[in-house]
Amino acid sequence: MAAGAHVGLTMKRVTYHLEEPATGQADVWRLSAAQLHRQYLEGMLTPRAVADACLARLDAVNPQLNAVIARRDEAFLRDADASAERYARGQPLSPLDGVPVSIKDNLQTGDLPTTWGSPALRQHVADNDELPVARLRAAGALIIGKTNLPEFALEGYTDNSLFGATVNPWDLALTPGGSSGGAVASVAAGVTPIALGTDGGGSIRRPASHCGLVGFKPSIGSIARDGGLPSLLLDFEVAGPLARSVIDARTLFNVLRGPHPNDRRSYAAESAKTPVPEACESRATSLRILYVPTLDNAPVDFRIATRCHDAMATLRELGHDVQQGELPLDLSFMTQAWPVIGQVGLARLFQRHPQWREACSTKYLDMAEQGSRHEASLLWQIIEDVEALRRDCVDLFSEYDILITPATAALPWPAGEAFPPIIAGQPVGPRGHAVFTAWVNAAGLPALAVPVAPSPEGLPMGIQMISRYGADDLLLDLGEAYEAASPWAHRWPSIGTTSAQ
Repeated sequence: MAAGAHVGLTMKRVTYHLEEPATGQADVWRLSAAQLHRQYLEGMLTPRAVADACLARLDAVNPQLNAVIARRDEAFLRDADASAERYARGQPLSPLDGVPVSIKDNLQTGDLPTTWGSPALRQHVADNDELPVARLRAAGALIIGKTNLPEFALEGYTDNSLFGATVNPWDLALTPGGSSGGAVASVAAGVTPIALGTDGGGSIRRPASHCGLVGFKPSIGSIARDGGLPSLLLDFEVAGPLARSVIDARTLFNVLRGPHPNDRRSYAAESAKTPVPEACESRATSLRILYVPTLDNAPVDFRIATRCHDAMATLRELGHDVQQGELPLDLSFMTQAWPVIGQVGLARLFQRHPQWREACSTKYLDMAEQGSRHEASLLWQIIEDVEALRRDCVDLFSEYDILITPATAALPWPAGEAFPPIIAGQPVGPRGHAVFTAWVNAAGLPALAVPVAPSPEGLPMGIQMISRYGADDLLLDLGEAYEAASPWAHRWPSIGTTSAQ
């Protein structure tokens, strides 16, 4: 889709159908990262054949989705040929060697523009890859291009004046959420099996839920960051994987994780992940889980509430001790803090890069102006409140191993609207749909979104699993067990197929 083109919002709903993963050459785009790696090792497929199939799939679905906004076709194919040579020598670089992946357009790449969804950065190309991108290249992953996002990644839907709206492959009139909307739409439609996104307030987990994917927000520092765009959300934003299965998300996470000298938080995350506390070891097969169906009586769509409640029965059948109750944390400061953090972040961004102020959207200029008027003492108070929250979470996870909430409070809404104004019959503000996620970023905790059964209309939804700082592997273990008991990867939207079943 050409820059500036917008996707119409009058398309019919795309139905979903259930289908086992295909292994034929024509449908290799359906294969998971794990399946691709295995077939490469066995000589049943080559990275070049898969790269060709993914480009064909991109051509077939992206004009409708507007998910991938920058492509590197020739380089992508060259990288695939180089990967094929490594497999022929029996020397793949990693389990992701030859696996196609997309990069969210707020992660800097040295060979493609990183626009951040803003006309102000239309021509911005970094000198080098940001660290997570560099680690992906070093692992032999095949980068197909960049995915769409809202301007400055500060919205819960995906639209901007530079590239237009991205739509949900399960219903082309609806949003995939945001800010990793392009990433989830492309993976859900089969363009690539995995994607690299970012999550500053739920931007991986909520879109994953809206598109039937796994979305993982690691502990702060688990994936080291360096060489990226300026921070707008303190240290809340992390890079993380999106995939169709937990094992693929885990594989991508394992390739990206690990400390780096330029990110001191990464050493804290490294030390927190080992050793696993004895309390968790002794309950490896029976975790103490607190299910929190809502926060402060916030409205939740009844279809989401029902499916998430049903998912707790599955976890009990797996042998876990699941209790239902309220979240024993004081999150009241977040109501005032959340908009202030973004406003102050934008004010500082434009102070540091005044040339970016000139072409950005008026909405963000207004936010920056508000940010410039806040007193420093207010931001300092927010930082103190965040530190208090992080201490409180230490106590919380001495009582429970896992918290679970719905991943979102609302099903996807029309693609051109920033947020749903009404949930469960009650009026809500811009963050009404996002009540479950942002506090987890502030707390620095790992969180995993996994699908539950779809709505009666066939729309995806999910639960959010949360654990203590550093317990990333514990979450992924639980996610894999839940996936085995309640699988979802066989669900595909019908976009790009000749018929739906």
